[in-house]
Amino acid sequence: MKRIAGSRVLKTGIAIFITAWICEWIGWPPVFAVITAIVTVEPTVAQSIKKGIVRFPASAIGSFYAVLFITLFGHSALTYACAAVFTIVTTYRFKLFDGLLVATLTSVAMIEVVHDNFMASFFIRLGTTTIGLAVSTLVNMFLMPPNYQSSITYKLKKLAQDTGDTIQCIFSAALSDQKQDPNMLETLESLEERVFKIEVLINYQRDEAKYHPLTAAENNELKAVNKKLTQLKLINYHIENVYYMTSKTLDLTEQEKDMLFIHVENISHSLQVAEDFSLEEHREQLKKLVDLFWRNQSEIIEEKPRSTAFPSHFILLYELLSIYQLVETYFTIKPEDFQKKEKPKLKQAMKRK
Repeated sequence: MKRIAGSRVLKTGIAIFITAWICEWIGWPPVFAVITAIVTVEPTVAQSIKKGIVRFPASAIGSFYAVLFITLFGHSALTYACAAVFTIVTTYRFKLFDGLLVATLTSVAMIEVVHDNFMASFFIRLGTTTIGLAVSTLVNMFLMPPNYQSSITYKLKKLAQDTGDTIQCIFSAALSDQKQDPNMLETLESLEERVFKIEVLINYQRDEAKYHPLTAAENNELKAVNKKLTQLKLINYHIENVYYMTSKTLDLTEQEKDMLFIHVENISHSLQVAEDFSLEEHREQLKKLVDLFWRNQSEIIEEKPRSTAFPSHFILLYELLSIYQLVETYFTIKPEDFQKKEKPKLKQAMKRK
């Protein structure tokens, strides 16, 4: 991610240089074009184009109000206030939200430099805005195109490792009949926030694919990563359920607790060290956990009088079992699963008929 941020800074600098050079060559003041170029280098080319389409009319609105109020009030404090306020209100009414800041800056900055030839100044502002938008978009498209694939993969792996650590801490506290560490709540919130950030990067990569198409392998990899992220998101949901368990008393024997400790350590280790994951061993552990789950459920059914709430140990078993199944799905997702399968020739022939 740092490399991507660094490339964006470099592209912004190059866009500013080219924009300023073109404006000086034409004989137009570069400041407004530079302002536009700075804000138009977005994380993806798609966003640069989308927001550029909004920023052009917004800048036109700002330029119009600057010229209008200079004509009415001259270069006064009232001109600055009216130009800014009317620009903000108009861009907001037309829902040009992405262009609001650029339009307002353009409107206020124009007042300082426009002294005569108001109409010429208005069209020059539109020209400089166009140059800034075009240059920054082209630089973003052809110079070091954004690629978030490696960053997404790295962040997903790190998220899985930290999720494994969290499982170890929260389940160990629950099995030991201890109070949950209050700091773990911050950890859970951090995991949720990181899931959201990875989702943003995935959306960035999809947007970028419109202008820099992914290969079939890269596209399948992105789909696999997205599905894996969903599994981690669900795992964190089940971890939170354990953290917020109201009752801390577990009706389990010491032998059962020891067995669950081993299950927790195994699942935690699998997420921390993906290379050590064994599907065969995982399913053997899962079978033992399922047997314990159903054994405890039968005890609940036979219990008299019956309680209206599930026992805490039953909830704990359910959450751990759910996590086991999600982890298995996480490790069995492969990019090849998303390859488009060719339809059988027989079916294709029947369709032709």
